[in-house]
Amino acid sequence: MKRTHNCGELRSSHVGQTVRLAGWIRARRDFGGIIFLDLRDREGLTQVYLDPAVSGAAAMETASQVRDEYVVCIEGTVRAREGKVNSKMATGDVEVVATSFEILNKSRPMPFTLEDDKVSEELRMKYRYLDFRNASILNGVKMRHRVTKCMRDFFDNQGFYEVETPILSKSTPEGARDYLVPSRVHPGEFYALPQAPQQYKQLLMVGGIERYFQIARCFRDEDLRADRQPEFTQVDVEMSFIDAEDIYLLVEGLMKKVMKEVKGIDIQTPFLRMTYAEAMLRYGSDKPDLRYDLELVDLTSTVAHCGFKVLTDAATAKDGKVMALNLKGLADKATDKKVKEWTETVKSYGPKGLITAKINDDLTWKSSAAKFLTADEMVAINGKTGAAPGDILLIAADKFRTSCEALGRIRTEAAAEFGLVPDNVFKFLWVVEFPLLEQDAETGHWAAMHHPFTSPMPAHRHLLKQDPGVVNAQAYDVVLNGTELGGGSIRIHDSALQADMFDVLGISADEQQLKFGHILDALSYGAPPHGGLALGLDRVVMLLAGAKSLREVIAFPKTSKATCLMTQSPSLVDAKQLKDLCIASTAPEVKG
Repeated sequence: MKRTHNCGELRSSHVGQTVRLAGWIRARRDFGGIIFLDLRDREGLTQVYLDPAVSGAAAMETASQVRDEYVVCIEGTVRAREGKVNSKMATGDVEVVATSFEILNKSRPMPFTLEDDKVSEELRMKYRYLDFRNASILNGVKMRHRVTKCMRDFFDNQGFYEVETPILSKSTPEGARDYLVPSRVHPGEFYALPQAPQQYKQLLMVGGIERYFQIARCFRDEDLRADRQPEFTQVDVEMSFIDAEDIYLLVEGLMKKVMKEVKGIDIQTPFLRMTYAEAMLRYGSDKPDLRYDLELVDLTSTVAHCGFKVLTDAATAKDGKVMALNLKGLADKATDKKVKEWTETVKSYGPKGLITAKINDDLTWKSSAAKFLTADEMVAINGKTGAAPGDILLIAADKFRTSCEALGRIRTEAAAEFGLVPDNVFKFLWVVEFPLLEQDAETGHWAAMHHPFTSPMPAHRHLLKQDPGVVNAQAYDVVLNGTELGGGSIRIHDSALQADMFDVLGISADEQQLKFGHILDALSYGAPPHGGLALGLDRVVMLLAGAKSLREVIAFPKTSKATCLMTQSPSLVDAKQLKDLCIASTAPEVKG
């Protein structure tokens, strides 16, 4: 039978029509010979009614055999429910009185109930093909399609070409670990799966493509988190003859279109901009969540000459900072257990501990630190932080970055735990002027904060070799609700500057030619000024769908251990395959 309508389509206007529907049985209810069925397809649910007087013996016999998740096709007449409207269903005004019924396929008993939200994620991922029948997972797939289509339409209208770049590429020292692919036809040599199409899109700019985009698959062999997967999708963009302002305008236009068409929300543009230094100082994060007002307070100058050595040592040290977070009105909720948890969080970032002070009604402190401070010093801290009775102050003293990041982490956790984050609010932000380089505290070696193709700020160009630590980058991240959607930069388009960048990173001339010779050569053939960025498509969809993990909006995701429970991968391969590839495994032999 060929269906005439889907299961989410029928309304009162269809009453009296003969229709054919096909889908899965969601539920069957038998009332003394009268049978009600909920029939489901990807578009929704329709109630089907069977009565011996109308449906006939054959249809009744077939319907009596069905169980949940059987695939069936029915034909019948649409009628109004007459006082039994189900307002929870889009088709709740009508039902179909079946006159013909066919079982297209049977189903074994399900390993879990689709609507049970207590089923373990591991079981759902093992049977991911069944989990698609769950409305929440299906809606994530639908939203991903709509977002992707919207983005493609936008870039097409802006004059971009969609270009596919290679999946089999060359391994380069760009940070995260590569997935390596052995070559059978070149024994002992390897391809790498791309972490990003960075070099290829720059080569496209050298070639004069000017405006490129790609919905690109990328791969990183690294530890996973809720917002990380070993294979992921990014919206990759590159443009020639532009500056950062063009990137801001483009991305703001893209997200405005996506939010309007997918969520029905008009967002305000231009987005707020904030330097990296300001974001760290105010929020303790380079991707701050602006949906709530908690801000860090810099106490460095306030406590520089106080009587508490822990504070004065940090306040007077090079790159030292004393930072505070005032959790207003939360002193009673900050239990001893919670304070211990916060203390361990701070220690994990570097500071030796966390100073806490609950503010009494008379503005004195309930704190072990009170004995090290004078009344005037506590009054000064109260004034700087806006402390009032019922507040609790959290103070971290260490280097600038560690103090800020430690309290930034607590800020995020406390806001979520104590209900400070509003629903259905979307706060976009540009974080700009990142440091170009980061220095390893132990080795002293420099590493690119973003990647080695990022251009320094023009005013800092001459300092790249003289004083790398003060050089800021022409780099930018776009942030939504505390999550980095993506980032990019204006690229280095001069081969001499690119070679200087590699020198600072400790990449020898020979290694430059071996690893990046094609880029250096390309830049010497009239490369235009260019820049771009990449947006994490998975992250965009996750935030718009209100999902808690990327796994909810990826069709076939990996677990937090980078495994696929459904296909049982990764898996061992036999010795012949390894021999054909001229490689051997040193992993312990698995028996069984």
